[in-house]
Amino acid sequence: MKKRFNVSLWVVSLLVALGPVARAHHGNSAYDESKPVTLKGIVTEFNWANPHAQIYFDVKQSNGHVEHWGCETLSPGRLIRAGWNKDSVKAGDQITITLVAAKNGAPVGFLQKLVFADGKQLLPTE
Repeated sequence: MKKRFNVSLWVVSLLVALGPVARAHHGNSAYDESKPVTLKGIVTEFNWANPHAQIYFDVKQSNGHVEHWGCETLSPGRLIRAGWNKDSVKAGDQITITLVAAKNGAPVGFLQKLVFADGKQLLPTE
């Protein structure tokens, strides 16, 4: 009985110690959350996979240059609870996307809102 208690105590201690480490990769410290960016573009790929679904899209600049962007979203499980599915976004969709962009200037961000040409909106929250 004492051995079982010691093992249980060890497991609980380990989980408590590692909990913050396990959650750390979910931080958005790489993104500038104080300055949301809204872009218009065309979806090139929607990757519905764990740990985070990804939206890739092209943005045509005023000078004609096309910039390739990537946008991280939540996990598919959380997106399902928010009304999304694997077919919610398709290559060729015209979108207006609001995201928080990378602090280092890379064309990547974390999704805040997605609006399709017909006005339909998808939010990454439940």
